[in-house]
Amino acid sequence: MEATLGELCESLAKYGMKPVLKGDAGQRIGRVNTLEDAGEGDISFLSNPKYEKMLGTTEASAVVLRPDISAPDRLNLIQIDDPYAAISALIVQIHGYRRHRRVPPDMSGTHKHETARIGQNATIHPGATIDEEVMIGDNAIIYPGCYIGPRCRIGNNVLLYPNVVVYDDTIIGDRVTIHSNTVIGEDGLGYAPVEGKWFKIPQIGHVEIEDDVEIGANCSIDRATLGRTRIGRGTKFSNLIAVGHGTQIGEDCLLVAQVGLAGSVTVGRHVTMAGQVGVAGHLRIGDDVTLGAKAGVVNSVPDGQTYLGQPAIPIRDMRRQVVHQQHLPELSQTVKRLEKEVAELRRRLAERNEDAPPARG
Repeated sequence: MEATLGELCESLAKYGMKPVLKGDAGQRIGRVNTLEDAGEGDISFLSNPKYEKMLGTTEASAVVLRPDISAPDRLNLIQIDDPYAAISALIVQIHGYRRHRRVPPDMSGTHKHETARIGQNATIHPGATIDEEVMIGDNAIIYPGCYIGPRCRIGNNVLLYPNVVVYDDTIIGDRVTIHSNTVIGEDGLGYAPVEGKWFKIPQIGHVEIEDDVEIGANCSIDRATLGRTRIGRGTKFSNLIAVGHGTQIGEDCLLVAQVGLAGSVTVGRHVTMAGQVGVAGHLRIGDDVTLGAKAGVVNSVPDGQTYLGQPAIPIRDMRRQVVHQQHLPELSQTVKRLEKEVAELRRRLAERNEDAPPARG
């Protein structure tokens, strides 16, 4: 939706932001774009200072940036404390969310069990399978190839992209989005050693996904052996996330690609796990924790901490290690020199002892 810069500033103010417009309030904006690709009628943003030099070459009609950033006079500017949050709101206003294809309500080509219940204005695309005693809420969209297992509960305004598989007894809250090829509620890795063989432990628990969660493509969330595996309200997953059975993830967490959580992990609220983080089983990750990329977590992490490394340690300790590692070549040369000096001192001491007269008894 096209809007003027003045109108865009008014919309940001409704979010509680405090934009300051420097330039033509009547400039019309029809698209959000990068600094590099923007042209006439586009608005862009600068959040990372390392791209500041691109302000001199961008052809954007306007740029969102912080008040302390200098920009050429030719640019229209929206100055705001958090440009990233502002541009996110503007993307929604100008472009909206992705439009989803709906089909007539006859559900032609859909495999729906007679005991399943579908809410008002829900769209079940051809090729989806809805098993017995399933309940799907209002305005849900289920794309082709999805399978919803027996007794699942799917909330209102849920969006399942093609080929999502939801195993039996899964509970999904309102406004949840799950991307293609993700599997929810498969058996966890539960086996008991019996006489040198692995005996399968039945996984009779379930998965519960709370409201406003988004799960990326090709993720897997194991059902609990007993009880539930839980994904807290507002949590967001990237692609290729694996969650073990019985794990509890708190509210408003952010998990980046290839994170793996073993079983029975407890994750607090507002936790960020960067790419390829691995967490061993039965640990607790506290509230407001950040785990850096490729962190291998083998011990519980207290609230508010940032951990890095393999095994993961507090960031202050990791920084010390990095500094020491940078001096390893120099340290190695120093050790070799000292070894030579010690060897020479021992040789001289041995010669002195040989030349000394024998002690009188």
